[in-house]
Amino acid sequence: MRIEHHPILEDLPDRKNVTIHVDGKKIEALEGESVAAAMCAAGIKVHRITAKNGEPRGVFCNIGRCTDCIMKVDGQPNVRTCVTTVCDGMVVESLKGLGTWGFSNE
Repeated sequence: MRIEHHPILEDLPDRKNVTIHVDGKKIEALEGESVAAAMCAAGIKVHRITAKNGEPRGVFCNIGRCTDCIMKVDGQPNVRTCVTTVCDGMVVESLKGLGTWGFSNE
């Protein structure tokens, strides 16, 4: 699923493989690519479930404007995965509804 030979953008240079964890599943990614691109290459299309209607969302604009691809990344919710590059060992989680910050106000 990864585009390696593009007629306009040219071929991708060789890049180091890294591993990220998406909803508990290990997936291989290429150093420097976006989280969304790595997920797409692994066949993962749903990034979040909407709060109002419970509908699935994934990559739409792929330039960080629409927020359809937001996920929780290393504990921080509402991260635009289409413009966030992968880091080895990164933990990515789908959002259901509005997401949480991982701390309480008690």
